[in-house]
Amino acid sequence: MVEPVKMILVTGGVISGVGKGIISSSLGVLLKAHGYRVSFIKIDPYINIDAGTFSPFEHGEVFVLDDGGEVDLDLGNYERFLNIRLTRDNNITTGKIYQQVIERERRGDYLGKTVQTIPHITSAIIEWVERVAAIPVDGKNQRPEVCIVELGGTIGDIESMPFVAAFEKFQRPAFKDHLMTVHVSVILEPKSTGELKTKPMQNSMRNLRASGLTPDLLVCRSERPLNKALREKIAAFGMVELEQVIGVHDVSNIYKVPLLLHKQNVLEMVVKRLKLTAVNAEGTLTQKPNLFQWTHLSNLCDSFQEEVRIALVGKYVQIPDAYASLNKALRHSAIHAKRQLVISYIYSEHLEETNDSERISDYNSAWEKIKQC
Repeated sequence: MVEPVKMILVTGGVISGVGKGIISSSLGVLLKAHGYRVSFIKIDPYINIDAGTFSPFEHGEVFVLDDGGEVDLDLGNYERFLNIRLTRDNNITTGKIYQQVIERERRGDYLGKTVQTIPHITSAIIEWVERVAAIPVDGKNQRPEVCIVELGGTIGDIESMPFVAAFEKFQRPAFKDHLMTVHVSVILEPKSTGELKTKPMQNSMRNLRASGLTPDLLVCRSERPLNKALREKIAAFGMVELEQVIGVHDVSNIYKVPLLLHKQNVLEMVVKRLKLTAVNAEGTLTQKPNLFQWTHLSNLCDSFQEEVRIALVGKYVQIPDAYASLNKALRHSAIHAKRQLVISYIYSEHLEETNDSERISDYNSAWEKIKQC
């Protein structure tokens, strides 16, 4: 019997955009660096079929995969962090699931039954996840051992409820070793108080448990490191052990995030929770990138003194994520050239000559920025 692919479900709370994509990628880095084969699935609970028609002002760039799939930019992070190649099926949307179920209903596959969210939509979600999780993504034609599933949005959103309900299947005793839930939330620090506040995170954990999922790891995003007293408070309210509360504060570059997780023994907890087969310790040194290389890269990024200033002219420069892949390519090039990259974003219309007195200052400022690059 083929061993099922183990899964890590990454959910978010309080607000979106807290870094679930980077946390998911970092978990993948730790697993791959220690010899495990890893795949990814991103769930976007919107009714659009894909991201191809999205405005960059709302969602940032549309990342295009090798098979032409137009998907969320998080899949670009997964590919860059782990050097893998994903397909359009690695991005699930509510639209895709409903389209599939409606097509089945029209063909008569449900034999006249009333088609409902439970069990038909939830079963379609699990079928899709289990099918795609087993597809090789590293070019070696070997089945992944772990699939990291990132659920977009926040727990409690009405759009994500069918997906959360689908993953309740793994809460049954027969499947308890097949799924690990990682909940990412933010610890807010209002400027008026200067204190880290845990109440929003407590509410998001309550919503997660109410939805039928139990967190195995709580990842706390914050501007500064969490002290032990705060972690103990979060552990008490979250009904988890202290070591299950993981602090991820703002760092100088994203390559430090896997190392932050590693220092807090996240890999050991994942291996224990999913009962993964131990890998050869010597073999992990041949993995690319291994954690020695990752540490070197993260330190290297902070060591450059000489700057290189690049002008990025575009229509959507108010939203840096609209050019995420281009930004990453420039940063990778700057690292290779041993330079500290500074990107000057310039709105393209400001470069057009004008007689409008209100726009002349923007025109002069834009050209001055270009001259400095």
